[in-house]
Amino acid sequence: MESTLPLPFLISVNVPPGLGGEREGLNREEVSCLGTVFFTVKPQTYEKIFRFLGRHNTEFQPFFDVTQLESRDDVVSLIDAGARKVFVRPEQLPDFAEFGSRVAPVVSGANPAQLASATEHGLLISDFDITAAETARFVEEAKAKKIASFFVKPVAGADLEKFIGVAAQVGAIPILPSTDVTSKEQAGKLAVPKILAASWKSDRADGLIPTVVVDEHDTALGLVYSSEESVGEALRTQTGVYQSRKRGLWYKGASSGDTQELVRISLDCDNDALKFVVRQKGRFCHLEQSGCFGDLKGIKKLEQTLVSRKRSAPQGSYTARLFSDEKLLRAKIMEEAEELCDAKTAEEVAFEAADLIYFAMARVVAAGVSLADVEKSLDAKSFKVKRRQGDAKGRWAEKEGIKTETNGAAPPAPAPVKEEPKKDERILMKVLDAGEVTTQELDAALKRPSQKSADAIMKIIVPIIDDVRKNGDKALLSYTHKFERATSLTSPVLKAPFPESMMQLPAETIRAIDVSFENIKKFHAAQKDEKPLQVETMPGVVCSRFSRPIEAVGLYVPGGTAVLPSTALMLGVPAMVAGCQKIVIASPPRSDGSITPEIVYVAHKVGAESIVLAGGAQAVAAMAYGTESVTKVDKILGPGNQFVTAAKMYVSNDTNAGVGIDMPAGPSEVLVVADKDANPAFVASDLLSQAEHGVDSQVILIAIDLTDAQLAAIEDEVHNQAMALPRVDIVRGSIAHSLTVKVKTVEEAMEISNRYAPEHLILQIKDAEKAVEKVMNAGSVFIGEWTPESVGDYSAGVNHSLPTYGFAKQYSGVNLASFVKHITSSNLTAEGLRNVGGAVMQLAKVEELEAHRRAVEIRLEHMNKA
Repeated sequence: MESTLPLPFLISVNVPPGLGGEREGLNREEVSCLGTVFFTVKPQTYEKIFRFLGRHNTEFQPFFDVTQLESRDDVVSLIDAGARKVFVRPEQLPDFAEFGSRVAPVVSGANPAQLASATEHGLLISDFDITAAETARFVEEAKAKKIASFFVKPVAGADLEKFIGVAAQVGAIPILPSTDVTSKEQAGKLAVPKILAASWKSDRADGLIPTVVVDEHDTALGLVYSSEESVGEALRTQTGVYQSRKRGLWYKGASSGDTQELVRISLDCDNDALKFVVRQKGRFCHLEQSGCFGDLKGIKKLEQTLVSRKRSAPQGSYTARLFSDEKLLRAKIMEEAEELCDAKTAEEVAFEAADLIYFAMARVVAAGVSLADVEKSLDAKSFKVKRRQGDAKGRWAEKEGIKTETNGAAPPAPAPVKEEPKKDERILMKVLDAGEVTTQELDAALKRPSQKSADAIMKIIVPIIDDVRKNGDKALLSYTHKFERATSLTSPVLKAPFPESMMQLPAETIRAIDVSFENIKKFHAAQKDEKPLQVETMPGVVCSRFSRPIEAVGLYVPGGTAVLPSTALMLGVPAMVAGCQKIVIASPPRSDGSITPEIVYVAHKVGAESIVLAGGAQAVAAMAYGTESVTKVDKILGPGNQFVTAAKMYVSNDTNAGVGIDMPAGPSEVLVVADKDANPAFVASDLLSQAEHGVDSQVILIAIDLTDAQLAAIEDEVHNQAMALPRVDIVRGSIAHSLTVKVKTVEEAMEISNRYAPEHLILQIKDAEKAVEKVMNAGSVFIGEWTPESVGDYSAGVNHSLPTYGFAKQYSGVNLASFVKHITSSNLTAEGLRNVGGAVMQLAKVEELEAHRRAVEIRLEHMNKA
């Protein structure tokens, strides 16, 4: 079984200091070499366990059953002190949600119903009795659920060998009492080496397993082999003992004196290699180098050098003074720290950091501390969940002009409220000359507006998705009430046929939608495969590919700051042309509970079966999992904000949802390439057509060899046109993180554009069509002065659901292929199988897949007999 744990089991031990101190079973040193331990914490033993954890939290990987603790603070303190995972009662989980994968539920007994308590972070079944009547059904259901981070702890007196077998069947980590396992064969006990040998996979006839030997810094010293016997001897003696392929057990250093103290044994993730962590005395390699892969490097080599110099530096030498004169060493550390802070270039920072590390390590060695001790302290800090404020201390803050309460200054004032731009303030894009900055600086300037961090978004959307998945219509409706304020709604779905009263539109709007509908339909219909692809790859071997529509699709049509029937067209028409049987549209309603009539009209024209009256993550979840009223779909398409995009990504990665998505899509963007022949008014209008989408939209102008006057003409048009727009405030927000880049040539412009990979690329340059061959990354290209991006948004026929945020490097925009899947087929005659069979059987033999090989061989033998 593959696992992220270093061993395929945990060792359950008594309260420290009785760790492994029992008269039988594993002793403390043997448990320490294994490292993965489990404690049951009780109020009366909490202090002892907490002290033990504080001293040994990097020495062991500790897991805790804390169900007997009443204080949440006590549990949090254990997590902060380094508990890898604590197990709590299911009803306690909401109290610890912020700690994510480090908290999981524990339930008791082999009742299959207990499996429902599993979370994404795991499950512990305690008092697991393999002789119980329900065990067989439990095993079958547990196999089907495939629970991640699954642990099982046996009842007292269980047959551990059989228990481990059952745990393996369900993909669980067994928790074994230290009193019932040993390091060597013993009556009535199970030997740890035997458990390990049963877990590892060797491809050698002698069953030996490759063993990587590393020091405490994870520096590889060499590669050896181990056997069940050698592992037992290494555990028993706590030394490096391996299996020589010629001479039996090999006690490392027995003849050379370069011995090893065993620190830890572990298996790799797929159980086909061991790792021994050792404290090496002398060198590992028989040559004049520390390890078989070469000498030490970096900080470890520095430590070795300083330890040697501490022992042998001549009296009065600079090195000897560093170790004997505390004030000198302190002054050097302060000096180097300040020089590091003052460093400017990457090279200077690296140089000064190396100097500081040298003197810091001198302080470490002078104090008798090892680099391993420092690394343990770093590892311990990585497990902390209680955060300090992180302010600089008084005198250091004062030196840098930072005011704190501790240096006598008043506490920091609240952050000032951001001043709103004045209504007549000039709307102006920042300008950067590509010839005056590095590529890295230019890319940094072109960076899209920052979105919420992935963690922050997931904390918001995952509870919403889970709620809709579990509670269906009730949850979906409650979120529509909450976010859209459509409290009058009593159903989250509008079913077809849609009433005429909901499609009342001006005649000119209907005509515009109808024209767009026909053009989009015509362009996407032309993308259909004329006929199935069929190729005879060799005589008698015919391979074909044919397409079939995706049966049920969900189309997300954003609402919010703009009404977007065009998105309904761009998604609904290709779905209709492809022949999708069920088309579900989701769009947030207005506060009165109604949906915009334009979207209803489009839904009617494309044959949608329903409109989900919801937006955001809740709409995505409803279509992904289905509810009482919402049809579950097979694929979700359509743009949205960062929450919609994150929700689409989340459900597409959930195998329980079984749903695909089109692409990650975010805020709208455009990149316009303009030269001296471009009309300034046209350029400005194209920039503003995207800037008005939202404050998180970004617009980029690449100006090819424009004079200051020519660039000023565009800037004037941007300001004047923007001031006349009803969404001018949104435009201001977008322009604030938008940019003009000055370049000399078309080649430079296209290189920058391809690195940026815009959603929309507009070429307002001479011979625009010729430049298209230079386009490598873009969602959609608009060629020449008579092709504004708006025509693509609405009526030309191309699709406007396009990849944003640089994803045009990997994704295409929505097209007919987005709504179909391609299926391949093979059709062989007897002659065809004879022709290709030899190659198939040989490759199957190489891959050691005998059943594959025989599937061909049996047929060929049948032909020969016939």
